[in-house]
Amino acid sequence: MNKFSLLVATALTASVASTAATARDNIDIVGSSTVYPFSTVVAETFGKKTSFKTPKIESTGSGGGMKLFCAGSGINTPDITNASRRIKSGEFKKCTEKGIKLTEVKVGYDGIAIANSKKAPKYDLTRQAIFFAMAKDVPEVTADGKFTGKLVPNTYKTWDQIFPSLPAKKISVMGPPPTSGTRDAFAELAMEGGCKTVPWIKALKKKDKKKYKAICHTVREDGHYIEAGENDNLIVQKLEANPDMLGVFGFSFLDQNSDKVQGSSIDGKDISFDAIADGSYPVSRPLYMYVKNDHVGKVPGIAEFLAEFTSEEAWGDSGYLTDKGMIPMPKKERAKFATDANALKALSL
Repeated sequence: MNKFSLLVATALTASVASTAATARDNIDIVGSSTVYPFSTVVAETFGKKTSFKTPKIESTGSGGGMKLFCAGSGINTPDITNASRRIKSGEFKKCTEKGIKLTEVKVGYDGIAIANSKKAPKYDLTRQAIFFAMAKDVPEVTADGKFTGKLVPNTYKTWDQIFPSLPAKKISVMGPPPTSGTRDAFAELAMEGGCKTVPWIKALKKKDKKKYKAICHTVREDGHYIEAGENDNLIVQKLEANPDMLGVFGFSFLDQNSDKVQGSSIDGKDISFDAIADGSYPVSRPLYMYVKNDHVGKVPGIAEFLAEFTSEEAWGDSGYLTDKGMIPMPKKERAKFATDANALKALSL
């Protein structure tokens, strides 16, 4: 073998070795801690029913998952990311800039629980009380209960300081970090829902949307809200240890731990499967997964995994995901997203 042939052979060997090192035979999924248990049970079922390997799933939070997913289209990046809120325009732009085509699959609905230990009385909260308890700055209120039109730093220490009907207990709420879709949804549905009950702030939305969002979504940082990371189990443990504390997580996790914790009523409505399904529970949201279209055919089993997830056996009205606490979409909506998933319909915003 001459010198040139030897160089070519060496290069080909290195190329084959590199390809073997980077190729994967299992699906890589990241994202939401809320969608994680649903995705896990589908993955386990998929692994048992098919000849494909059980997908690898990491709970990174919705924002963390999007960051990993949109980092590039190479085989070393995730195939699917789960999200407990819809992809943001900035995240979609980053994906697009990397040449990534993705399919959006709404997988069902979930409610956000504001829960406490069953060792203590259940809380009856309003979204306004949640906003005044959790916001960094709050509207100034006069002695006779009127809004002045000014913001002041949040100095509420106990729930009864907000409304006398609430317990004389320290405001202590443990929940997810900013990278979590649950945190985003909590800010949008619970905090903003209470924030816009203040007339002058509601009016601000049309004049200065950025300022309005900053007021309604910014969580206080003085120790009354405690970040738990992407670990709902830790929150339940802390609630058991401290019956005066409240915790924020998805209904599915509340349902799985109903022997230990209970959900507060919000605006007079208890959290339940039916209340989330019919939209009467005010703090509920859709759940999603996003698929990297270019990886289908390169990583074995992605199309088949999507088929399992979108089957009536999995996400239907009596599917096995309902046993885990997922609230099914209406049949027509399921059919639409199943078709999109099967066709790998590229998302456009």
